[in-house]
Amino acid sequence: MPGTTSTTPGTPDAGAATGAHPRRWAVLAVIAIAQLMVVLDATIVNIALPHAQADLGISDADRQWVVTAYTLAFGGLLLLGGRIADYWGRKRAFLVGMVGFALASAVGGLAGSGGMLFAARALQGAFGALLAPASLALLTVLFTETRERARAFAVYGAIAGGGSAVGLLLGGVLTQYTSWRWCLLVNIPVAAVAVIAALPLVPESRAHGDTRYDVPGAVVVTAGLVCLVYGFTQAAENGWDAAGTLALILVGVALLAAFVLIELRSSHPLLPMRILLDRNRGGAYLTSTLIGAGLFGAFLFLTIYFQVVLRYTPLEAGLASLPVTAGVLISAAGASQLLPRVGAKPLMLAGAVLAVAGMLVLTQVDVDTSFAAQLLPAQIVLGMGLGFTFVPLSSLALYGVPEHDAGAASATLNATQQVGGSLGTALLNTMYTSAVTGYLASRAPGPPTQVEALVHGYSVAFAWGAGLILLSGLATLVLIRVRRQDVPTGGAVHMG
Repeated sequence: MPGTTSTTPGTPDAGAATGAHPRRWAVLAVIAIAQLMVVLDATIVNIALPHAQADLGISDADRQWVVTAYTLAFGGLLLLGGRIADYWGRKRAFLVGMVGFALASAVGGLAGSGGMLFAARALQGAFGALLAPASLALLTVLFTETRERARAFAVYGAIAGGGSAVGLLLGGVLTQYTSWRWCLLVNIPVAAVAVIAALPLVPESRAHGDTRYDVPGAVVVTAGLVCLVYGFTQAAENGWDAAGTLALILVGVALLAAFVLIELRSSHPLLPMRILLDRNRGGAYLTSTLIGAGLFGAFLFLTIYFQVVLRYTPLEAGLASLPVTAGVLISAAGASQLLPRVGAKPLMLAGAVLAVAGMLVLTQVDVDTSFAAQLLPAQIVLGMGLGFTFVPLSSLALYGVPEHDAGAASATLNATQQVGGSLGTALLNTMYTSAVTGYLASRAPGPPTQVEALVHGYSVAFAWGAGLILLSGLATLVLIRVRRQDVPTGGAVHMG
């Protein structure tokens, strides 16, 4: 499963050293290790999921929690994590995030039940929400010279962009030749190396001034998102019209509305509403949410389809998933060159068309679909569409943002993709489960029918993914009005 990492070089605060830190490049290496661990964890688990599901007896309706527990905690707590890192101390937040992430990975790797695995993934997301902004803030403080900072963020972005591919391959190798559990346990030695290196190398820094945290906002928004996802999960088991399903969804919506009210009245909001209320930025965040919703779930089902229907080994499934990453990297490079010339909106519309086209081809999968003739080109086209979308999105997220809001605006873009991924994965999994159940109910039982029902479910999930990405294109068409010359080109969003 891809994720995203947004990078926004900002201005160091008053607590940063005025001179360049002598060990800044060594610190960059340590931060790169930490970033690679977080990025790997998104895609490495996708490959392991069918084996973990079988080993722990997780139902099809509940398996999405392996993904959504992580993305919900990460997306819901990311803005709070950034504030904590700034005020508590970036080095301290980095170290606590690394150690916590490793401990959560150990719990997940040793899990004896689905519930324990879900809880471990949520803990990983919570510590990741502390670790990721601390890493970015450290880079911003340490690299104060413009050219050096650009190089540092390029390294960070390359890790984010290539990490998903490494995760797919490593997940395949570990699952096939050891156990799915090592896809989580591998984080322990990686984190140990990073922590041991960080202790003497990484300097402490923190922001000054008002250090209050919007804890109520973080709790309410995360609870609201959990209620929505759990409501979607209940719909797969009990139907959309069941009282429990409707109650959970309504409570989730009410909590999200309460979050908006809290942010409007808070003197130190987690998410200043002025960031969202601009038409172009709001359109960018809505597009980001819908893209995440269509994309995360589709990748989950693609890796499951490779292993369950086409009977690929985990390593083969990892290799078979790489064309999407290749497509993203190809188009992202082109989009970076085209953005100053054509502007954000044309690129994002072209990206939506390409991504929808790739997803529609995936809806035609069968029990014996050819990889070379259908799955390979579909993934490349899908990846190219995403690359053309993500690069302009990062610039739009910063359009017209005052300097003191730049960090929050960038983190909001990252959070919307994670939150969209959580909601989309839960929704697509519900549609998949309902489609499989309906297919089996209308046909005679038997092994061929069972496989055909699974394929039908995957097709339905891909169709819903295509619909969500199409909605993102419509949001771009209607809401984005920014002129070409007004769009900043310094940010970057990378597949991770």
